[in-house]
Amino acid sequence: MEGAQRLRPGRPPPRPRRQGFQRLRPSRHPHRRHGPRPLRQIHPPPSHRREAARRRADVRRGLRQWGQVTITIWIILREMLYYSALLQLPGVFSSKKSFVEDAIAAMSLGDYADKLIGGHCFTKRLPTGERRRVSIARELVMRPHVLFIDEPLYHLDSVSALLLMVTLKKLASTGCTVIFTMYQSSTEVFGLFDRICLLSNGNTLFFGETLSCLQHFSNAGFPCPIMQSPSDHFLRAINTDFDRIIAMCKNLQDDQGDFSSVSMDTAVAIRTLEATYKSSAESAAVESMIAKLIDKEGPCLKSKGRASDAARIGILTWRSLLIMSRDWKYFWSRLVLYMLLALSIGTIFIDIGHSLSSVVVRISAIFVFVSFLILLSVCGVPAHIDEIKIYSHEDSNRHSGTLVFLLGHFLSSIPFLFLVSISSSLVFYFLIGLRNEFSFLMYFIITIFMCLLANEALMMIVAYMWLETYKCTLTLICLYVIMMVVAGYFRIREAIPSPVWNYPLSYISFHTYAVQGLVENEYVGTSFAVGATRTIPGVQAVRGSYGISSSTGAKWRNLLILFLMAIGYRVVLYVLLRLDVRRHVRFGKRPCWPSIHTSAAPK
Repeated sequence: MEGAQRLRPGRPPPRPRRQGFQRLRPSRHPHRRHGPRPLRQIHPPPSHRREAARRRADVRRGLRQWGQVTITIWIILREMLYYSALLQLPGVFSSKKSFVEDAIAAMSLGDYADKLIGGHCFTKRLPTGERRRVSIARELVMRPHVLFIDEPLYHLDSVSALLLMVTLKKLASTGCTVIFTMYQSSTEVFGLFDRICLLSNGNTLFFGETLSCLQHFSNAGFPCPIMQSPSDHFLRAINTDFDRIIAMCKNLQDDQGDFSSVSMDTAVAIRTLEATYKSSAESAAVESMIAKLIDKEGPCLKSKGRASDAARIGILTWRSLLIMSRDWKYFWSRLVLYMLLALSIGTIFIDIGHSLSSVVVRISAIFVFVSFLILLSVCGVPAHIDEIKIYSHEDSNRHSGTLVFLLGHFLSSIPFLFLVSISSSLVFYFLIGLRNEFSFLMYFIITIFMCLLANEALMMIVAYMWLETYKCTLTLICLYVIMMVVAGYFRIREAIPSPVWNYPLSYISFHTYAVQGLVENEYVGTSFAVGATRTIPGVQAVRGSYGISSSTGAKWRNLLILFLMAIGYRVVLYVLLRLDVRRHVRFGKRPCWPSIHTSAAPK
């Protein structure tokens, strides 16, 4: 097991800036016939260099994940690993089950294999330490040669940290080279390292065997005190923040005793350790190893392939269906709220009749139903944020792709959105007493479905921009209110000021086309009696309060626009994800959390 311990001047910030991995020599194991396997030729052709650059970018992006442990909580542990194997590995399904069982055994997760990761009302969710091991097991299904882990002990208590490191030590003994970074460790954890690399401001202060590090500090004139942890001693020696503590301790030295253990000059220690390392045998050994690797010829490691895009789309669709059926935040809460909304509006506007005087009231009912149906969809924001976080992790580790993710999410959301559309629409439609024909009823349901489909894509865009529930909810509510204002109900669209409100806002509001299409569906082709002998068409009766077209095909044009908006918003989301806009534009602070990246192909 390789330990790259990065100790920087200054107190470790909540979101530390990464300087990249230090490549460490793979451990030599007796069963490896030809010694360490090269990750890639030292001097590859230009096409391979471009591929290597892209992979390094994937590694760096993998270090900037949004989520403490980015795993799906609404799924059983064994199911999650199995879906991960299906996404990453080609071949028949039966052969991948053994990979999953091996990963569970390697990370000692047998007691949790059949439990829901997020828990439910009768069982607790998996502890943080076990969730961290699950995230590592997700990568082990690939049976990698090298495993990169960033901050594996972040936010873990001492017991969980030691258990995780013992598990990683056992994994390293099987032939997998484990490279990780950390800022501080306990004495027990430090004793598990095979090799360590100490960095300060990007400069190497030591790189070699763990036991040799203590001797290196002693040779430099900074021996580790008997009662002090080696990790604490290393941090103390090269962390410049301790200089401020020295100044404070000098004022207390006369009254509180001797503070000689913290009187070390950090800047001098860093320079001395760096100079001592450059002249040491460990530095010469590293330089010799690098020279041998440069001179050594070897083939590039070739991947055995991965699942096809069609297979991955099917796997992601089925996995998302399973998650959505279990996640109350995505489907069940919205179904309950939509049914309550339909019942409330339906009972408020019940028995309004079909006279000329009921036109304005019926239009109000339709507008309120559409507007608040969309407004209540914000309760699904947490589920969308989780989906984006999972996609971000899987994409950085090459498990998934942007198009695969969007198609899988789109296909899996269709049955749920259609179910909530048809259930709430039926309640509202018959309580209000709209036109009693099947074709008009189906148009009403399909329009509500298309409206929710377009809204779903907009929610995904906002969730990707912020990745925070409060900011996403606030942004969506502001957008929905603006869309409601310019939809043509409070003021006819032709009378709305053109520069901003009419164009472009009213044209990009799906409220506009949904309400207009439903009103046209209700009143085009109808007539109302005025007096004993005179009648007026329904379109003329409506135009006093809402602007609609008299054409029988106008409602289908509105439905087509809603469909194009549902597709267009997803195209926008695809571009944002593909270009990784959050990487270049800061929409908010990004917390630093552990992430994992694997290298090499499956065995």
